[in-house]
Amino acid sequence: MTKLELLETYLSLYINHFDVLKAMESNESPYVILDVRNAPAAVKKDQIKGALAIPAKDLANELEQLDKEKIYVVYDWNSGTTLGKQALFILLSAGFEAYELSGALEGWKGMNLPIEEVH
Repeated sequence: MTKLELLETYLSLYINHFDVLKAMESNESPYVILDVRNAPAAVKKDQIKGALAIPAKDLANELEQLDKEKIYVVYDWNSGTTLGKQALFILLSAGFEAYELSGALEGWKGMNLPIEEVH
């Protein structure tokens, strides 16, 4: 595999936050955003607006509640952490269409995109 092929494969695992945000404005969005951080609500405090919280450590046991017709977008605290990649591996291995959110929560918040409090 060449460096270009490796880079192309790596980049194909991510989705741009603008694509997700645009789809969120539609009632027919194909995306479900998954917050896969392994932390209690008191630590998380906020999340991407409309996200479904399923910690990465629990995701493999929660797959049957997910819709295979949807496209899952997972995110973690920041792009340097591995929970998003672990969740992506679980989803792709189970036959779901899924991506990791480019920039993770840190990038989303840095762009002042919609968030909500975690309850």
